[in-house]
Amino acid sequence: MAKDHAAADPTEALRQNTSLPFEQARAMPPDVYTTEAFVQAELEHIFRKDWYCVGRADALAKPGDYVTCDLADQPIVVLRDRDQKIVALSNVCLHRMSTLLQGRGNARSIVCPYHAWTYNLDGTLRGAPAMNLNDGFCKDGYALPKVRCEEWLGWVFVTLNPDAASVAETLADVESMVAGYDMTNYTEAFYEEHVWDTNWKVLAENFMESYHLPVCHAGTIGGLSKLDEMVCPPGLPAFNYHTILKDETLRIAMAHDKNTRLKGEERRTTFLLAIYPSLMITLTPGYFWYLSLHPVGPGKVHIRFGGGMSDDYAEDADAQQNFLDLKTLLDEVNVEDRGCTEKVYKGLSSGMAMPGHLSHLERPNYDFAQYLNARVNGSDV
Repeated sequence: MAKDHAAADPTEALRQNTSLPFEQARAMPPDVYTTEAFVQAELEHIFRKDWYCVGRADALAKPGDYVTCDLADQPIVVLRDRDQKIVALSNVCLHRMSTLLQGRGNARSIVCPYHAWTYNLDGTLRGAPAMNLNDGFCKDGYALPKVRCEEWLGWVFVTLNPDAASVAETLADVESMVAGYDMTNYTEAFYEEHVWDTNWKVLAENFMESYHLPVCHAGTIGGLSKLDEMVCPPGLPAFNYHTILKDETLRIAMAHDKNTRLKGEERRTTFLLAIYPSLMITLTPGYFWYLSLHPVGPGKVHIRFGGGMSDDYAEDADAQQNFLDLKTLLDEVNVEDRGCTEKVYKGLSSGMAMPGHLSHLERPNYDFAQYLNARVNGSDV
């Protein structure tokens, strides 16, 4: 249950929390996770200002392929139009303002489920039944508002901010860092949506640190997780990351023989990229999986969960079966993560919750807190 204390200011609590250097840092205070006031600050200063990822471009392969999202209370549809361009439009009918499409799918046109006003894939109004007696109506005057949409390394982003720097400019450091992986060269094999009973930042932070792997994931990958092989450098303004080394027995995590760009230990290095505000990517030389998160109030998070293989493996006879086996493992890992993150939210919501000091393996969490503070306390860019 959300809590809101009239006398408390969670943004000020975060400001004080992030004023300490990393060597003295603590976890963020509970009200940052549990109050409606902080959710509203996030929606205003983060989700209405920064880029939000709706998934992979290859999932929108054909004209009419679409995916929907609610970004800071604005329904949006992202689709591939008849000119093969990926575009984003308001997903709200211009008549009586019903939402239009839901989920993911393919549509030859956009038909309102309330009165059947019908829009072309470019958002222009094609037809509206029983409007001939309204002298003021002209269908040429109607078109669904466009939303900024950009594709970057196979990822599709939208933003409500007309002044936001381009994704390519914002994430140039990410692109150079993982150039040898060639993220455009991965194909999505699965996509799911979930809602968990925890705060979105709890799940984001859970992804950002591998400190929890030996314990939370003791039943799956914990035994393969070596704390002394985890590297957690300082983050950059638009993202943080850490790296781990995969065991060579997991062949599809290794660089394929076709990949001559990665050398030495790079060929078995996994990047865990946290692209602000809420795109989390596990990128191995052979496969990837991701989470794209959006708050649903303080105590619920909407999750876009997908993944697939590097196209380097496309012709390997056993690669897809190996990936299906991996997906089974990922599902088991998700069950463990859900249990851990929902327990954290329950603890955060208690009266005796107090943030403890961070481990050196939680450096990404510290950088995430710095980003959040910059946004909600007046440094929007």
